[in-house]
Amino acid sequence: MKFYHSILLVLLVFLTACKSEFEALRSSNNPEKVYKAANKYYTEKQYDRAIALYDIVIQYYRGRQEAEDLFYKYAYAHYYQGDYILASTYFKNYSGTFANSPNKMDAEYMSAYSNYKLSPNYKLDQTYTSKAIEGFEQFVNLYPNTEKATEANNMIDEMRKKLEIKSFAQGELYYKIGEYQAAVTSFQNTLKDFPESKNTEEIRYLILKSSFILAQNSIYQKQVERYNETLVHYNAFIKKHPKSKYTKDVNNIHKETLSELKKF
Repeated sequence: MKFYHSILLVLLVFLTACKSEFEALRSSNNPEKVYKAANKYYTEKQYDRAIALYDIVIQYYRGRQEAEDLFYKYAYAHYYQGDYILASTYFKNYSGTFANSPNKMDAEYMSAYSNYKLSPNYKLDQTYTSKAIEGFEQFVNLYPNTEKATEANNMIDEMRKKLEIKSFAQGELYYKIGEYQAAVTSFQNTLKDFPESKNTEEIRYLILKSSFILAQNSIYQKQVERYNETLVHYNAFIKKHPKSKYTKDVNNIHKETLSELKKF
C-alpha cells in the first residue's frame, strides 16, 4: 500500500513541476525561450500548451525569419486541437502572407479541408459546406495536376451531393405541408443548381403535380394563369422524360388541366 502511495506522490510532484514550469514560461519575458518551448510542446503533440505559448510570442516574431514556421505550426496546432474554424482562418492567412513558401499549397488545401471537417449533416446549416466547396474549387484551379486536386474534387462531389439532398428535401417538405408555390420554386432551384442530379425526373414530376394542385386550390382569378403554368411544366416533363414511370399520372394531370381550362 505504501508503494502505491509513493508512486502517487512522485506522480503528483512530477505533474506539479510540469505545471510550474509551464506557468513560469507563460510569465517569462524571454520570447526565444518561450518559442523554443512552444515548438517542443508541438513536437510532443501537446497542442493546447503549444498554442498558449505561441500566442505569447506570435507578435514578437511577426516579420522575423522564424515567423513562417511559427504561423504554419500555429495553424496546424489549432487543426489538431479540433478548432477547425480558427485553423481554416490561420491556414488561409498563412498562404496569403507567405506566398513563396513551399508550404503554401498545403496551407491552401488545409484551409478548405478544415471547413470540410466542419460540414455537418445535410439537415443542418451548410455554410461551412459551401465554404469548403469554394476553397477546394480555388485549390483545384491553382493546382489542377496534383494528387491533392483529385482528393479535393472527390470531396467537392461529396459535398455537392449533400447540398443536393438538402435542396430536394426542402422541396419535399414544402410539398408535404401543402405549400405548393414554395415547392415549385424550391424544386426549380434544385434543377438549376444540380442539373446533373439523378432525381431530375422525380423533381419535374413533383413540380408538375405541385403546380396542378396549386391551380386547383387557387382563387378563381388566378386559376387560368396557374393552369397554363401547369401545361408549361407538363410540356417540360414530356420533353425531358418521354418514357417515364410517371407517364400515366402525368397524362391524367394534363387531361384534367385541359378540362378545367375549358370551363373559362
